[in-house]
Amino acid sequence: MPQSLSKILVHLVFSTKNREPWIESSLRPRLHAYQVGILENLRCPSLQIGGTADHVHILLLLARTMAVSEVVEEVKKSFSKWMKAEGVRVFAWQAGYGAFSVGESQAKAVLRYVQQQEDHHRKLTFQEEFRRLLEKYRVAYDEPYVWD
Repeated sequence: MPQSLSKILVHLVFSTKNREPWIESSLRPRLHAYQVGILENLRCPSLQIGGTADHVHILLLLARTMAVSEVVEEVKKSFSKWMKAEGVRVFAWQAGYGAFSVGESQAKAVLRYVQQQEDHHRKLTFQEEFRRLLEKYRVAYDEPYVWD
């Protein structure tokens, strides 16, 4: 086959360092708009971006030439610079992330899930949510190392 084609949907989740509530609600719309541009430049268009004061969810289409780790590195680096430019002097992301594959038939449900993060977190903490995602996707993990 002379042409390489792919469609890989990824649900990406990452948290602020120690789950600090640095992403104020007033910043989120502009931050998410900025994130859209960063992902477009990486050729990984976002389908939905959401989150709360301490974490971000992104449903994206992974470029066929990019590794998830490369996308995460660039996104976190760019977001950190943006946050600091916006006056958030103390800001850092937690080192790790979660990346979960999403089938086409699940895309709309995940999109709604990402859109409804604020409502969702009235019932669950980020840690509870992330554990549920790890269990849902059957990702083996060592509890103490997930949160450091």
